[in-house]
Amino acid sequence: MKVSILNKQNKAAGELELDDLVFGLDPRSDILSRVVTWQLAKRQAGTHQVKERGEVRGTTKKMYKQKGTGGARHGSKRGAQFRGGGIIFGPVYRSHAFSLPKKIRQLGLKMALSEKLKQGNLIIVDDLSLNNAKTKDALKRFEGLNGASALLIDGEKVNDNMRNAIANLDILDILPQIGANVYDIMRKDKLIMTVDAIKIIEARLK
Repeated sequence: MKVSILNKQNKAAGELELDDLVFGLDPRSDILSRVVTWQLAKRQAGTHQVKERGEVRGTTKKMYKQKGTGGARHGSKRGAQFRGGGIIFGPVYRSHAFSLPKKIRQLGLKMALSEKLKQGNLIIVDDLSLNNAKTKDALKRFEGLNGASALLIDGEKVNDNMRNAIANLDILDILPQIGANVYDIMRKDKLIMTVDAIKIIEARLK
């Protein structure tokens, strides 16, 4: 499939043939959901933790003799039944990440790219460079988005001026081609890619 390439003035500057093996798939919600769930689980901190019986403060001395008091039998004051005692089966520090086959991850990225193309939300530009790092220049460059959010994917390296210019904008994010991922692609309205990024990604996913 051929798509137009836009220059800095948002005018057509040629055409690019997209590989159907990367941009021509029929998206499946189950695959996209699996990859997004895998990404979010991997980035989850997992630092929530409670203190168990052996970690709370308090003596381990037996509270009173085993028999003859007329009360329940207790040992340490650090038991979960006492105020200030340990927590039973509470959350502990751990990783929430799980494994996902590489083929599924690659298929998810292909389907995310195909979905943007199918919806008409894929924009291809010749480059993402700016002469300076001014936010107003970046907004002027992408004024055709009409306030829609967009993910910018550059080539091997992100343009420094563009990255600094959009740093304070919630609607725009930028990544190098190696950082392209399903979650960031799907959570934005538009996907803007450079020609170099497309060629590298196609070579990697074919």
